Amino acid sequence: MLTKRIIPCLDIKDGRTVKGINFESIRDAGNPIELAKLYSEQGADELVFLDISATNEKRKTLSELVMQISKQINIPFTVGGGINSVEDVSHLLNCGADKISVNTSAVTNKNLVNDLAQTFGSQCVVVAIDTNYVNNNWYVFTNGGKVKTELLALNWAKQVCNEGAGEILLTSMNSDGTKNGFSIDITAAISESVNIPVIASGGAGAKEHFFDVFEKGKADAALAASIFHFNEISIFDLKNYLKQKHISIR
Repeated sequence: MLTKRIIPCLDIKDGRTVKGINFESIRDAGNPIELAKLYSEQGADELVFLDISATNEKRKTLSELVMQISKQINIPFTVGGGINSVEDVSHLLNCGADKISVNTSAVTNKNLVNDLAQTFGSQCVVVAIDTNYVNNNWYVFTNGGKVKTELLALNWAKQVCNEGAGEILLTSMNSDGTKNGFSIDITAAISESVNIPVIASGGAGAKEHFFDVFEKGKADAALAASIFHFNEISIFDLKNYLKQKHISIR
């Protein structure tokens, strides 16, 4: 059995770590370099860095910050935001990223996921899916959750899996920042429909939520931000709890 992973997320805006609720009401959460180093030392399995305004501001990811963070950590490092091409990915890998995450560009450029997988290998390619429950269906949203598409999240997950994605980062916009728990139903539906790992994101507020998303949601990893940034739950305590609940954890 593959061990489950705990992944802190650094949402970056203007060079600072930020956190919002339902993709709105953004507030400052600290220095990303200091937080990255702390999480690496605390036993995080991986780290995700998302430049949340890069796409809407039509610019590239903050590569200098990526480079600074990569020097402070010794765990796998995924970077996303404003990535549109093979050249963008090559640059970020040279800056210290281990994997890259594409979201809007995967929807708008039909060949991108396949091109990246062919060039760098599927293990490097994470497709981020921001999804919101609208009119009794889970739809894919792009541009930092601002643009609704007609893509259904489950269908899109299957498609990118077929195109060579190595992992899916699934964020429920309904649950994001609420601390009411992950969206178990869509997480389970996608986890059971694809043969690549699914990272659940959005809604972590208690240790029990992680247990639920691993057991009921069938997720391979769970990502969280504010509960770690604001010292509500430590990674060490969370892992001990999950071990006591017989979850195979690193």
